[in-house]
Order: sequence, then structure tokens, then C-alpha cells
Amino acid sequence: MKVAVSAMGNGLDSAVDPRFGRAAWFVVVDTDTGQAKAIDNAAAAGAGSGAGVSAAQTVVREGADYVLTGHCGPNAFRTLEAAGARVIVGVEGSVGQAVEALKAGGLTEAGGPDVGPHSGSR
Repeated sequence: MKVAVSAMGNGLDSAVDPRFGRAAWFVVVDTDTGQAKAIDNAAAAGAGSGAGVSAAQTVVREGADYVLTGHCGPNAFRTLEAAGARVIVGVEGSVGQAVEALKAGGLTEAGGPDVGPHSGSR
């Protein structure tokens, strides 16, 4: 399975970014092979609006089965859900720790977004 984690850096030791749409990076981990791929999210993070949807489209293109993040707004959540990606919010620690927690069954899928819609400003 492929797991996309919002991250403050580009590696497994990077902290989980509490923001989804404006996360600095996404680290996509293939749990079958152990390979990790870092995706720079600067384009979406710097967008005036639509950051969540743009970020969601990015991780969907990478084939993410799960998205682990701190918080996820309604537009991003709908985009991910429509593509079949499962979203887990409230995730903390490092990217590697988050993926291990998912594999161990220690994380619960979100039933919906955990923050409201955002304005175009940061």
C-alpha cells in the first residue's frame, strides 16, 4: 500500500506537518517495498487559494491509499475521498513513526474533515 504523509521535510525522520494543503512536503511510502519518495509541495503551499485540492490531486496522482496528516479541510477531504484515498488526521511524530503506527493498526480513519474551509489568505 502507498501512504502519503504531510511532512515538514523530505525524509522519514521529518516531522509530520500539521497542515495538509500547505504542507512543505509529502513523503509517499510504499509499505510493500519500504521505498519512500519525497514530493515538494511548494506550488500548492504558496497558492492564494485551492491549496488543499491541489495537494490532494498531487497525492492521488502518486497512488496514495492512505493520507496521514495533522488536519484536513473539507475540499481536500472530498477530493481524496472521491479518489478512494483514506484520510487519517491528528497524526504527530515523524513520517516513519506515522507509517509504522498505521501498519500496526494504531491509527483511525477520519469520518470527515477536521477543520472548516479556509479563506485564500494564510
